Amino acid sequence: MEGDGLKLVRWGYEVRTSSEPCISAINSYYHQVMSYGRDRCVILDALDHDNNCVLANILAAHFLLSVDPFRASSCLLSAKLHLENATFYEKLVFECINYLISEERDDDVALQLHSKVLKEFPKDLVTLKRAQILCFYMGRPDLSFSLVNQVLPQNEGENYLYGMLAFPLLELGKMRDAEEAAKRGLNINEEDSWSQHALCHVLQYECRFKEAVNFMEKCSPSWSSLSSFMLTHNWWHVALCYLEGSAPNQRVLEVYDNHIWKELDKTDAHGAEVYLNAVGLLLRLYVRGESDLTDNRLKVLAECLTDQANWYLEWHLDVLTVWALAKSGKFSEAADLLKGLKERVSRMNIKKQQSMQRAMRLAEAVYAYGTGNDKHGVELLGPDFDAMDYKIIGASDEQVDVFNDVWFSMLLNAEEAMKAIEAIEKQIKKREGIPLYWRMLERAYKLANRPEAEHAKAKAKALEESYFN
Repeated sequence: MEGDGLKLVRWGYEVRTSSEPCISAINSYYHQVMSYGRDRCVILDALDHDNNCVLANILAAHFLLSVDPFRASSCLLSAKLHLENATFYEKLVFECINYLISEERDDDVALQLHSKVLKEFPKDLVTLKRAQILCFYMGRPDLSFSLVNQVLPQNEGENYLYGMLAFPLLELGKMRDAEEAAKRGLNINEEDSWSQHALCHVLQYECRFKEAVNFMEKCSPSWSSLSSFMLTHNWWHVALCYLEGSAPNQRVLEVYDNHIWKELDKTDAHGAEVYLNAVGLLLRLYVRGESDLTDNRLKVLAECLTDQANWYLEWHLDVLTVWALAKSGKFSEAADLLKGLKERVSRMNIKKQQSMQRAMRLAEAVYAYGTGNDKHGVELLGPDFDAMDYKIIGASDEQVDVFNDVWFSMLLNAEEAMKAIEAIEKQIKKREGIPLYWRMLERAYKLANRPEAEHAKAKAKALEESYFN
């Protein structure tokens, strides 16, 4: 019940405040997080109305951590000073966020604290979202799926939940279940960008490229209020569907120029979020031998990526940046970034160091690829490389898969024909509808003087003519 300085947030849980506008701002922030909106700064309005509210302060501290660390510390201190008067809900949320943003955090412990909140307060879908993001950076879709399953009975029919169910399902390879969950989410809210995104993932993985493009372009008018990341990431998926389906390259470049790079024209754009999707797309084009299309765009992008304000925000972006800088001839900058990544790994606890050594090797390998030292890149990654084992950098299956393409490219450039044939044939068993793989296999067969090259060539041509032509 409300009263005695207590108000209810949108989940129906008590918060210690007498300010209705404070609660309204918290609820708006919750909505922004769930919808991937670009106005998450609304949480700061809650402090304007009640700067003693523990929940408002801890949520603001989390939001400000990468924006204004000094103010984030101030909010954290304020939350601690008033913690004694906070509600049980606020205390549990404080406990898990305070630990999440601590320098000495252990990811497993952070996840346990989020699970603790969800056991007591299962309707708090923002805590679920934070927990799932943590799982994502741990490369553990199984844990993400378990968490959403934990709260599913209390949230049947709830907006945004089913996109959160769909994503770990698709990461676990349960495509039929993921498609069903995403469609259920869209039946509740057709503008749920995370459900849209999950459905696109499924269609793309199954090589239903034209269907994916038509669906996403139909959804695109609802993306104007999305964060820089979500807006450009959804368009990245569209561009990738065009690319993997062998549409004319001009369509891919139109998406890059008009819907990814153009986001930077907005005054509230977040550059690093744009660069992640931009460089990821240019690497895909480069692997396909389209350097004449990528060179000028990559030169402009690499100049932006020399700004160290964009370094060390995301491992995935850092790895891609190493390649972009090296490929653009900015070798000293790329080497500086690699050195900085090594130093950061050395400061991690032993458990985290062990897991991130793999990410470090990947960064060094893409540097080798960018400099044209393919043999060294092959040596760094070893004979049994599979990009799916490298999700610790904070990348989805679809995002990390480009490093398989890089691996195949390095094997071919290094004339490791038999190893390339083995690796590419294994990949084709997973997704046989990708023309690129058949073109690479054709090249590998030719290197090995094997007659199957003609079959691979014919298969590639048939696929290239089947999707958008």
